[in-house]
Amino acid sequence: MSDEHLKLSPAEFLAELKGQAGVDHLSDEQVLGALDDLDINLDDLEESFSGDDSSGEPSGQTADEDGQAKPKAAAHNARLSQLFDRVHDLLGSKSQQEVTFRPPVPESLEETGLMADEVERLALKFLLAKGSAPGREICQQMRLPFALVDPILKQLKQEQLVGFRGAAEMGDYEFQITDYGRERARRYSEECTYFGAAPVQLKDYLQAMERQSIAKQEVTEEDLARAFSDLILEPEMMDKLGPAINSGRGMFLFGEPGNGKTSVAERITKCFGSTIWIPRAIGIDGDIIRLYDPGVHELIEDPQDDGIFDLSGVDQRWVQVTRPTVIAGGELTMKELEVCQNTQTKICEAPLQLKSNCGTLVIDDFGRQTMPVDVLLNRWIVPLEKRYDFLNLPSGKKVQVPFDQLIIFSTNLEPKDLVDGAFLRRIPYKIEVTDPSADLFRKLTELFAPKMGFSYDREDRESVEYLIETHYHAAGRPFRACHPRDLLLQVRNYCVYKKEPKKLSPQAFDFAVENYFSVM
Repeated sequence: MSDEHLKLSPAEFLAELKGQAGVDHLSDEQVLGALDDLDINLDDLEESFSGDDSSGEPSGQTADEDGQAKPKAAAHNARLSQLFDRVHDLLGSKSQQEVTFRPPVPESLEETGLMADEVERLALKFLLAKGSAPGREICQQMRLPFALVDPILKQLKQEQLVGFRGAAEMGDYEFQITDYGRERARRYSEECTYFGAAPVQLKDYLQAMERQSIAKQEVTEEDLARAFSDLILEPEMMDKLGPAINSGRGMFLFGEPGNGKTSVAERITKCFGSTIWIPRAIGIDGDIIRLYDPGVHELIEDPQDDGIFDLSGVDQRWVQVTRPTVIAGGELTMKELEVCQNTQTKICEAPLQLKSNCGTLVIDDFGRQTMPVDVLLNRWIVPLEKRYDFLNLPSGKKVQVPFDQLIIFSTNLEPKDLVDGAFLRRIPYKIEVTDPSADLFRKLTELFAPKMGFSYDREDRESVEYLIETHYHAAGRPFRACHPRDLLLQVRNYCVYKKEPKKLSPQAFDFAVENYFSVM
């Protein structure tokens, strides 16, 4: 069959797109705008809309695995099919656009909120460090579209701040910084050495946090079971955690050490089961605050095409991460709760509460920080009530930012001995993580034994019963959730040292208990 049956003109392609459910409300200009985001030339579309159809069926529509209708030409061309899906995702439906936040590629410098001078500073500081680079590499460094940066680079060429070192692919050039440009770049570096991703404006960040707020998330029993699938908790404990998580405000987790308070706190964010978009950096009146932190944010990699075009349709100044869980222990200081500027680089680091927005902030070992408890509580008593915080910038400016996270205070001290009634009122849920029962102790042992190489057969179970009766019931020793893991590890190391098979025995448990509880 002739390929003519599978060719679509640009007008036919637009008609196919607009005919899909959820995009019939769009104008031709909006569809063309989505194609511009993909950096696709419509004049070349007709040449690429050809394929090989041996079925003899006429040109028309087919459906993919998700039931989404698409042109038959797209179904027979993998590259074209991906393009169609990308455009469909970019356009979306009105309801989808209102619910799901996805930062679109800026179409103009005004949409980024940046001035040409700010782009110039980043480009020159990058070239000062690199020496020379193609224009597209400079754009990749700043995470801005080539169409927005290319005119600025050519203007820098006219001002003799950079020069052409040679031609690059796709109408690009290799830019090299001049002596004049090097001098200006050094002056820029004295003000701030940052030359990473172009910063996102504060107003855009605030809108993103509002649309992705954790307060809008709801957790069910099934969500909780999924998040805690690798832990064994009493049903009563799960029933207390669910409503506390849905409050979106805060909670105390208290109880004896070793009962899993930190493990519980670390998994709470997983209940929400979603990802969010955050800026790599935020720009506020000349100050650049780095927000994305690989140490606390788990990046969601978006597989890109191996081509020169970015088909994601996403503003690359943003990154997609799982809802963050930020944990601060006894090392927490007041400095980490404020915008901190490096005196050498002049780059600002976001405070912990800003990094944890739309996620969970865990204050572990609460009451054991070097700062007085009253100082820490006074810093947060207003944000916990109002759901917003004020940050002081190095420039002296004070800005209001969201305080939008589930904050968890984990402690083995009594909350009433740490804080007063005014603060306890702002933390509505106080959940005690109690000692496990004997049955739960057995289940925990059964869970950990195979992970450490024990078969956990009948003899192993009898040895565990010996452990419970002899070293817990008879000794009047309370159970702790961490004991099964720790004692099994002692037995495993004992067997390895003795070159014996990994078996649980009364003798091995006697040895483990003597070591583990010698000063407890």
